[in-house]
Amino acid sequence: MPGQQFPADIFGAIRLTDMVTVEMTSHLFRFFPALEHRTINVPAGSVAEVLHAVNAIAPGFTDYVLDERGSLRRHVKLSINDTLVVDRHALSDRVPEDATVYIFQALSGG
Repeated sequence: MPGQQFPADIFGAIRLTDMVTVEMTSHLFRFFPALEHRTINVPAGSVAEVLHAVNAIAPGFTDYVLDERGSLRRHVKLSINDTLVVDRHALSDRVPEDATVYIFQALSGG
């Protein structure tokens, strides 16, 4: 309606400042070059939401770090700031705004 006033906080859920930074081991850039040489900032939310936001930038990313059930693959470690993710299956751990999500992948070989 013309002239209708909205409360100041009506758009609170869409604040652009509610972002997190995602960092990962450099060998992942070989598979996802779209992520290399850039700061990866995505909306805060659950670990699942953060990973899917990264997947929107680099399609196939979640296929690489998640198994067929949507759980973190065994060889992938993920931390929020300095705390390892607890829920490796549903990925429900909350990532607060201004946090950094670190994604590590174990390397093997001989």
